[in-house]
Amino acid sequence: MINNMSLRILILLFLFSSGLIAQKKKEIKKYGIKNIVVTETHNGKTITNSKTSFDSNGEVVEEMDYDKEGVLKTTKKYKYNKDGDVVEESEYDEKGVLKEKRQYKYNGMGEKTEELSMDKDNKILKKAVYVYDSKGLKTEKKVYDGNNVLISVKKYTYNTK
Repeated sequence: MINNMSLRILILLFLFSSGLIAQKKKEIKKYGIKNIVVTETHNGKTITNSKTSFDSNGEVVEEMDYDKEGVLKTTKKYKYNKDGDVVEESEYDEKGVLKEKRQYKYNGMGEKTEELSMDKDNKILKKAVYVYDSKGLKTEKKVYDGNNVLISVKKYTYNTK
């Protein structure tokens, strides 16, 4: 259970971390950064760890992760709505073959209301539905399997005093 002080601290941490992310996006946009490549050098051998690509708004459009030998492991690609919310995330294997895709829906307040996980053939593997109270606090997450059978319910309770 969260007491009043803990809730305030959580809100401040959220606001602070959101500001850091926004600042980073601002800098990426300001300096026209198209991608960031992270490499590591050990014993004279330089290996690529990751590569992140950005659009003109500073949004991540692609993330590539490499193994410890510098060989590509996975690629994730992102699509956004006009509000800057991720609406689709696609994950590819090392050969560029689609492994899984996730689609997200949001309400008018910008809160994520649904998340669909699908396989490479667009068959639904899992669906999560999020419920919020009038204050915008998440109250419930229901997860369904690919046959739309409810498999779990997570409840969120907030105590402010």
